[in-house]
Amino acid sequence: MKIGMIFECGPDGADHQVCRHLARFLQPDIEIAHVTLDNKRKLVAECGSAVVKLLADGCERVVIVWDLHPPWRSNKQKPCRKEDRESILSTLAKADVKSSQVSLICIEEELEAWLIADGRALSTVLSRKAHPVKVQDTRNAERTRSPKTRLNRVFQQHFGRPYVDRIHARLIVEALPDLTRLRRCETLVRFAVKVTGQKP
Repeated sequence: MKIGMIFECGPDGADHQVCRHLARFLQPDIEIAHVTLDNKRKLVAECGSAVVKLLADGCERVVIVWDLHPPWRSNKQKPCRKEDRESILSTLAKADVKSSQVSLICIEEELEAWLIADGRALSTVLSRKAHPVKVQDTRNAERTRSPKTRLNRVFQQHFGRPYVDRIHARLIVEALPDLTRLRRCETLVRFAVKVTGQKP
């Protein structure tokens, strides 16, 4: 099976790295084609042509992934998943893309909500032989305000350095022994279902 994915990050961005790893964790033989569109404003404006390209390249369906935060509107309005979705669907319609060919995944609030859900992975990444670390799970990770800020505090406390998403996000997700604790994240479950057709 070949799946297309579109992200609001650069080519080596955290969203792309994490989602690619999770998709292969869920279904090892999956083939993934992707497009990265730098930021949410660009994703909203250009996702239609990106979907057309991915479908033409043989993808069975395309998954568009973006973070609810930060907002993409210039007047600093609060982020709104419904408005994001409507803007994306409008762009897809202009490109003559059928909605049945595309799944939309808006991560609440941002990708780091998935990364703080399982303390085991964080403990593995932050531990050193001389300094083992025990990080607790964040049980309501998707209700956490600014999960990236929280993750940064954990890194500063135990690692003495800031969290850098394009470096550390992949390390955290690769350290997951399983996805049992991430099942508490509704958007992760939705991602799994839309990518593989089954819950994690």
